[in-house]
Amino acid sequence: MKNLTISVLAAAFISAPAFADTVRLGTEGAYPPFNFVNDSGEIDGYERAVGDKLCQLAELECTWVKNDWDSIIPNLVSSNYDVIIAGMSITAEREEVIDFTQDYYPPDPSRFIALAGSKDDAVNGIVAAQVSTLQSSYVAESSATLVEFATPDETIAAVKNGEADAVLADEGFLTKYVEESNGELIFLTPSVMLGAGVGLGLRESDAELKDKLNAAIDTMKKDGSLNALLAKWFPNLESPY
Repeated sequence: MKNLTISVLAAAFISAPAFADTVRLGTEGAYPPFNFVNDSGEIDGYERAVGDKLCQLAELECTWVKNDWDSIIPNLVSSNYDVIIAGMSITAEREEVIDFTQDYYPPDPSRFIALAGSKDDAVNGIVAAQVSTLQSSYVAESSATLVEFATPDETIAAVKNGEADAVLADEGFLTKYVEESNGELIFLTPSVMLGAGVGLGLRESDAELKDKLNAAIDTMKKDGSLNALLAKWFPNLESPY
């Protein structure tokens, strides 16, 4: 899952009021199949389906808000929306600033992809990652040279145009690009585990909303509807719940 680094967050922490009657769901809209904007200009993907179902089960009126990844937590804390549902991994570092529900997507490895014919040592070359993610932090601390981009699509383009030797991102995100590349892109062997599954992010003051959403996630896990949505959007993922 994508992992926002904590350094951009601490300055934004302020107290916020309890959630309003209409719950605003914030997402990036640029990380398929988790979330993306479809041809009709609407938020779509696994997280759109999950979010709508959770709101139905919790009897909440919800709306969707699109927000760039690098400011997604600061704008939650600043009350521009009430919930983050954007492929965000649960981490102890992030929990110093916001709260999380239980996971609605299981822990997923981060993988490297590169052009066909590349060797595994490409992970030690020039590696692209999206800005303000734990993947970018991981590369920065490795022997590789990090190049950062604002959007995940730009990291893929960097490999295709020779600007980078490899990309590091969530396997769930990269799989579609490899499968649809007609052999142009391949997974490299190394993988790393970052984060502890994907959860909904909330302000720490919104305990009541967190409880409602956790109860709805419990229901989806027990009745099989969460596994059904995972099977639709991530067909290579074994049913985890």
